Amino acid sequence: MMKQTRLGNSDLTVSDLALGTMTFGVETPAAEAMRQLEMFVTAGGTLVDTADVYGSGASEQIIGDWLARGRPDGLVLATKGRFGRGEAAGASRVALRAAVRASLARLRIDTIDLYYVHGWDESVPVAETVGVLAELVDDGVIRHVGWSNTTGWQLQRIVDAAGDGPARPIVFQPQYNLLDRVIEWEIVPACLANGLGIAPWSPLGGGWLTGKYSRNERPTGATRLGDNPARGVEAYDGRNVDRTWRILDVVTDIARAHDALPGHVAIAWLLSRPHVTSVLLGARTVAQLEQNLESSDLALSDGEIERLTSVSAPGLPPYPYGMIERFSGISLWREMGTTTSPPTGS
Repeated sequence: MMKQTRLGNSDLTVSDLALGTMTFGVETPAAEAMRQLEMFVTAGGTLVDTADVYGSGASEQIIGDWLARGRPDGLVLATKGRFGRGEAAGASRVALRAAVRASLARLRIDTIDLYYVHGWDESVPVAETVGVLAELVDDGVIRHVGWSNTTGWQLQRIVDAAGDGPARPIVFQPQYNLLDRVIEWEIVPACLANGLGIAPWSPLGGGWLTGKYSRNERPTGATRLGDNPARGVEAYDGRNVDRTWRILDVVTDIARAHDALPGHVAIAWLLSRPHVTSVLLGARTVAQLEQNLESSDLALSDGEIERLTSVSAPGLPPYPYGMIERFSGISLWREMGTTTSPPTGS
C-alpha cells in the first residue's frame, strides 16, 4: 500500500503516488479511465489530479461520472484552471470564478479539495489572482490552493501576495525527473523556504525513463513520441543526447539489480527527494498504471540514490550560482535538498 504524506505545511494528507488524468477522454476511453481510477484507489491511492483543459473538460467529466457511483473515503481531488477557453481563459477574477464553476459542474461536487492555478498570467496582477482564490476558499468552493508551471521569482511573488491568508499555496506542481532537474536551481529552494510541498508531473520524462526509446532509431508506432517525435518538452531530438543515455545506463543497471523496471527506479528516485510529497503517475492504459504503481514497493539504497543523483546532476551555471558558491563557501546544491554537489558549469 502507498504511504500517506502531508502536502507541505498543510493538514492535507495524500498518497505519495497520485493519479494524473491528462489522457482521460483523449488517449484513454472513459471505461478504461474508470478502471484506472478503481485500480488506483484499491492500491491505496488518495490523490487524483485533473484539469479543466484535459480533454477539453472530458477528464473532469469522466471523473465526475465515476464519483457519482460513490466517492471513496479519504479521496483528495485536485483540478486546475488558467488555460480554459472563453470566459474561463486566464487567471483573472472573472476567469477563475467561471473556471471553478465549470469544474464543479463537470466533477459533480460542491467543493474542490485542491485547486491549482495552472500557470502564471502576465496580463493579470498577481494580487487579483490571489484575491479571487481567497474569496473562493472563503466561499467554501475550494479548500486549498496550489500553483503550477511558474518560475521561482513568480512563485515567491505569489506567496508574498497571499501572505498567511486563505490563498497561501500549499503545493507546487512542476515537471521534475532525472532528465530535467532545473527546478532545483530556484523553484525547489523557494518551495522549501515557504513550506510548499512538490508534486512532480512527468516523472518518467514522457516515457524516456522507461527505456523504450533508442539512441539510433526515431520512435514510431503508438507511443507519445511515435505519434509526434517533436512533442513537448520530451521531444526526441531534444533529449536524444549523451547525458540522457548516461542516465539511462545507470537507471537500467539499478533496475536489473532489483529485478525491476527502469520506470520503477526513476519514480523511486523522485520519491527519495526530501522536497517531493506526491508523484503524479499518468498512464494511457490500466496495464501501464499497474506497472507504475509497483514503484511504491521499490526501496533504493543510499548508494543507488547517490549514483542516480550524481549522473543526472545538470550542473550549476557559472553565474550567479557558481560565483556565489566560490565566494560563500556554501554548496547551493546541498541547500536545494540534494545529496550531491555537481561540477559548476552547464
